[in-house]
Amino acid sequence: MPFSAGLRGAVLALAVVATVGQPAAGSAAQPDSQADARARHWTAQRRAAAVPRDLVVDERGRGFLRLRNGGLESYGKGAEQPADTSGPSVTNVDPSAGSTIAGAHTFKATVTDPDGVKSVSFSVGRIGGSYQNFNARHAGSGVWTVSLQGFSNGDWRWYVRAKDGAKRGGNTTTTDPVAFSVDTDSSGGGGGTDPEIVANSEWTGGGAVQTAIGRVYFEMPANKSHTRWVGYVCSGTVAQDATSDRSVVITAAHCVYDDVNGAFARNVLFIPNQAGTSGSGTDRDCGNDPLGCWAPSHGVVDVNWTNRTWPSNIPWDYAYYVVPDDAHTGAGTGGALDSRVDALSIQFTAPSLDGSTHALGYSFNEDPKLMYCAEGLATENSYGDWWLGSCGLSGGASGGPWVQPLTGGSGPIISVNSWGYSNQPGMAGPRLHDTSAHCVFTAAASSTADLIKTC
Repeated sequence: MPFSAGLRGAVLALAVVATVGQPAAGSAAQPDSQADARARHWTAQRRAAAVPRDLVVDERGRGFLRLRNGGLESYGKGAEQPADTSGPSVTNVDPSAGSTIAGAHTFKATVTDPDGVKSVSFSVGRIGGSYQNFNARHAGSGVWTVSLQGFSNGDWRWYVRAKDGAKRGGNTTTTDPVAFSVDTDSSGGGGGTDPEIVANSEWTGGGAVQTAIGRVYFEMPANKSHTRWVGYVCSGTVAQDATSDRSVVITAAHCVYDDVNGAFARNVLFIPNQAGTSGSGTDRDCGNDPLGCWAPSHGVVDVNWTNRTWPSNIPWDYAYYVVPDDAHTGAGTGGALDSRVDALSIQFTAPSLDGSTHALGYSFNEDPKLMYCAEGLATENSYGDWWLGSCGLSGGASGGPWVQPLTGGSGPIISVNSWGYSNQPGMAGPRLHDTSAHCVFTAAASSTADLIKTC
């Protein structure tokens, strides 16, 4: 969830803005009353019936919505892609280029592939000498390892050879050799360390991310006539927007606009820091959520998300909800949402490839915990997105932020949780640089309802 550089570099982009459950013209309901009504709409039964809006792609390029029971329901119009001719993706190699290890070391690499990984081997040798080959063991979450000892001082090199499970014999990736040094008198690590890999764990570090990230409840149509609507859950993050009459929540486009049935979400409710609830989990009571609940007025998505269907619109899976300053109900105080939380900035320049990246969100099956994963940032080969191959976050985390770097519980947003492959733990996120993401954000920061924005 590869596209051409021409698409990615397009200079023309449209954004479509629509109202989300606003009172009809002439309605006497005040904004706070509207927020109260929105919260009351989400009864215990409706919240219990809501499902994660979890979009995935299988190894043949077909789109699906993952159901609560783990089953897959066909979604979108993804045509089968040609037979897989690409080898596995290899990232997060350890030792990395230029590093120093001691006389014993556990070699590691993250290896992923839509067709599964059949085998991985590591080849190690002195520079100028021959290689020895070692079969790697899968340690889980896409990480393959071999523990070796008996190294002598000097300059060494190693490479990874990985084969996938595709038909007709599979495809193989062989990495370029990586040079490293051995110093038996050291504890290793002279060349720096690779980012720690954390898969699907509870966030307990507090900080700005704790207050800025929230759960999003919303409804989308179950048919093209919009006569039946279904409740969903996603995640979103309050962003710094430098405006005085609204706050902006960044999320995934599939949490804002239904690309198959052609409609914006309705009855949207944003609950920041739901992990801090004094209740036992998600319920109808906004009074036990530390910051209460907030009612967005409208959503903004790129036109390319709306005129294509999943998975061909994957590169544009970013969007924004607009929250008026007087849209609060429940615990805490009203006013501007971004003045009640520690809003995060959005970085529209390129992030650091291989840099430690944290993805966070409210996984539905971990209610009410805020969950996260972390590892070095990689690229996804099929659609050009960013990729965290060991992430493991589950449905409901869609739309949650990717932060790089995360320091003291805060940092800039460089992407959002978007999609994964149906047979892998990895998470993909759209690029926010060199795309229309900034233009769409600008529209959200200044738009009113029913605006079509040309960038």
